[in-house]
Amino acid sequence: MSKYNQIYSDLLASITTERLERGARLPSETELMDSYQASRGTVRKAIEQLQERGFAQKVHGKGTFVLSTNPIEFQLGGIVSFQETYPRLGNDVSTEVVEFTQIPLEGPLLEHIKAAEGSLITRIKRVRRIDGKRVILDINHFVSDVIPGLSRDIAEQSIYAFIEQTLQLQIAYAQRTIEAVPRSKDDQQHLDLDGQSHVIVVSNQTFLQDGRQFEYTESRHTLDKFYFSDVARR
Repeated sequence: MSKYNQIYSDLLASITTERLERGARLPSETELMDSYQASRGTVRKAIEQLQERGFAQKVHGKGTFVLSTNPIEFQLGGIVSFQETYPRLGNDVSTEVVEFTQIPLEGPLLEHIKAAEGSLITRIKRVRRIDGKRVILDINHFVSDVIPGLSRDIAEQSIYAFIEQTLQLQIAYAQRTIEAVPRSKDDQQHLDLDGQSHVIVVSNQTFLQDGRQFEYTESRHTLDKFYFSDVARR
């Protein structure tokens, strides 16, 4: 095993077994260099890998600290609902609908939804809890003419299941962006941020097989619970 893999594996084991708990400081680069007789570049590579996977975060002038002992992978390559993804990971998950309303399509939303101005939009805000912690705020906008019959009860379960099984519509593709943004008032009200100043926002414009856009959603994630992955091919 290479020095890099050994350092990474040992630190990862310490985090996942909670010998190093959330908020704990990792050994310094100098300490790791001495312990493993490794170069600074090798040590940094191992620490950067922990950061990329959501296990640790470097704080300038203070060191590197454990973010989470069990970050959840968010795969960017598919279109799956919350209900399809997280329960099968063995986590305790729940959904709370904190807003369910209908609004006209106007203002900034026109940039994100391909429908006539003034069209009726069903806006739903849902707080997702994983293992008791509020870690995702989903802000959904559905074109009401395309997705009729939505209700608060459906929103508490799976909207995608309703679309595909009840309405018999085929979800085809999504245009997706991901960015880190300063926390909003909604984030502060509905997420357990634990002092985090930013959130990760995954935005989706989602379309049916016939080309109609039916949804624009912002999924706002806390920094400490997720890492994002994709498969790239040349």
